[in-house]
Amino acid sequence: MTRFFATPVRDASSALRDYFVPANAPFSCVVKKGESVRIVDLEGQQAVDTLFYKADDFSERYSSQDTLRVQGSAYVSAGTKLISTEGNVMLTVTADTCGRHDTSAGACSCEANTVRFGHQVKYLHACRENFVLEVAKHGMTKRDIVPNINFFMNVPVEPTGELAIVDGISGPGDYVEMRAEMDVLLVVSNCPQINNPCNGFNPTPIKVLVFGAED
Repeated sequence: MTRFFATPVRDASSALRDYFVPANAPFSCVVKKGESVRIVDLEGQQAVDTLFYKADDFSERYSSQDTLRVQGSAYVSAGTKLISTEGNVMLTVTADTCGRHDTSAGACSCEANTVRFGHQVKYLHACRENFVLEVAKHGMTKRDIVPNINFFMNVPVEPTGELAIVDGISGPGDYVEMRAEMDVLLVVSNCPQINNPCNGFNPTPIKVLVFGAED
């Protein structure tokens, strides 16, 4: 497997905090400036929809458009700086064993699923609903949900310019690690999608590890 590292990798046993996120579930935690957060795809081919907010001012949050513009690439990988709506660097991707991550296709919703797959799926759980549930814990609403990163999700750009959602390329234990450049609130929807191959039609659990600041 090709591995993409920007900085030396620490052993998981040195993590300050270790969270298990079940399949389909939302999750959030604060990552302090200088700390690193690692998202681990435990079984492979799991999409992890992710948002970031400045921890002391939620009005400043992750901007997919500015992130793509600044780095000049369609994907997120090692070395990518995740940019906020105010043009500030929120996090830097320091390690990546998958290779690329989508930040264009957005999050699934009940409405989008209905349009794409038919009215029979209208009441299936979706990432947007996960995000609404999780940000509500922090005093936010659905108006605060913005275009997100889909870690491990394989979204190639077709020759026509259209986006395709195809089988994931991540394997069991693959991970992406980011160093926080400011205090951030991490919000995750461990994607419940079963109607397209982003999860191999089988949502699975993930881990979130938080490491202390390096000297």
